[in-house]
Amino acid sequence: MKKTIIVMPVANEETTMGQILEEILSLPYDNLYIYPVIDSYSRDRTEEIIREKERQSERVKCIFHRQSRGVVSCYLEGFKRALEDGAEQILEMDGGGSHLPSEIPRFLEKLEEGYECVWGSRFMEGGSMREQPLYRRILSQGGTFLANFVLGTRLRDMTSGFEGFQREILESLDLDSFLSQGHMYQTEMRYYCRDYRTVETPIHYVGTASSLKTSSVTEALRILFQLKKHEKVVRRR
Repeated sequence: MKKTIIVMPVANEETTMGQILEEILSLPYDNLYIYPVIDSYSRDRTEEIIREKERQSERVKCIFHRQSRGVVSCYLEGFKRALEDGAEQILEMDGGGSHLPSEIPRFLEKLEEGYECVWGSRFMEGGSMREQPLYRRILSQGGTFLANFVLGTRLRDMTSGFEGFQREILESLDLDSFLSQGHMYQTEMRYYCRDYRTVETPIHYVGTASSLKTSSVTEALRILFQLKKHEKVVRRR
């Protein structure tokens, strides 16, 4: 398998962090590395747990993002570090247990088949969304419908954060020029990559009952209607 790095922003996840890392490391891939990205927002033992695992395994590398502006900046910083360290394939996933390590092989298989981007989908056959209040499901599915309508995309899930890329795709994007600092980031990424060879794969998302601020929805709508104009700034080819 090509050298593959998983970028995983984490914060205050001491109850799940050790188990998630163990599950990923137990997968039958010697060339699979994990880059948890953490910042000062995390106040529990998450970093300590990652550092201990880093000492035990050369396939774990803890990245502390001092200039972090939130979770999206941690994603993008992780991508930059993965590219610098020679990743040929990059996966993005959540470190709090919402994304299942057991589903990583699906992404790797699609990338090995030659797909340039692989999108995790909760809303296609074989996927699911569990332990989420109804309004969050409505927002996710409604956001997908609206994004497809406005942007001309045709994906079944425009907001999932479990995804995979060939190296060349992330190299073709100006990672410092993304508009979103929040929930709209996943949609923004999918829009910029719509012309590449992409595929969706089903995932089982295990969520929480966290609330979604009205300001986040407002930001998402504002950015949605800016993407077509902003695309030329982000895409290098």
